[in-house]
Amino acid sequence: MISLYTVPHSPSNLQFGAGVSGKNFKKAVDRNRIKRLIKESYRLQKSELQQTLKEKSIQLNIFFIYTDRELSDFNTVKVKVNVALKKLLQLVEEI
Repeated sequence: MISLYTVPHSPSNLQFGAGVSGKNFKKAVDRNRIKRLIKESYRLQKSELQQTLKEKSIQLNIFFIYTDRELSDFNTVKVKVNVALKKLLQLVEEI
């Protein structure tokens, strides 16, 4: 679900979260690793989206939910996060 709305005086125009199902990954170590991978790949790629949101005075809340049943490596997660951020950027630019 995407929520876009304008906020005139918001300290942060982009908020992010990540979640992993305990049903698919019983060990907290695995869930935490996946969340770290998602957060790091997001951190490395968020700048373009963040700049566009700032220019348009739009606030965006993003929450990634990891649905795969197997652990992925960093490069796979980075590619998938990049695809999602590019789609969000296109939606923001249409506004």
